[in-house]
Amino acid sequence: MDITIHTSVLPHSDPDASAAFYRDVLGFEVRSDVGQGAMRWITVGPPGQPDTCLLLAPPALDPGITDDERAMITEMMAKGTYGWIMLAAKDVDAAFEAVQASGAEVVQEPLDQPYGIRDCAFRDPAGNLVRIRALG
Repeated sequence: MDITIHTSVLPHSDPDASAAFYRDVLGFEVRSDVGQGAMRWITVGPPGQPDTCLLLAPPALDPGITDDERAMITEMMAKGTYGWIMLAAKDVDAAFEAVQASGAEVVQEPLDQPYGIRDCAFRDPAGNLVRIRALG
């Protein structure tokens, strides 16, 4: 089988702030932006990788989700425990400095992990955990 990852989904609570973070801070391209107001689905991805996408989507829209479940999702997003993603960069320390300079909430400064990688972590505007690890 020849299977690749095409799209992963993260929730947003403010589509403009999320789009700006992924575009202006991380340098991703905005590939599509559909919908209106808070009900927007924004696809972003790294330049030069057109087949790899991140869909920023409004959470808990499924009509089968109860009001209690919607409240739980909102609470988990506020705590930063609902969504997360692992990205990779050639220079984690330079990526850290750039993201930190944007004012993003730092969760972990660059650190050599005992399992062999160097990584750092931030929260995006919706509270999602964004980890950046070293390539290779």
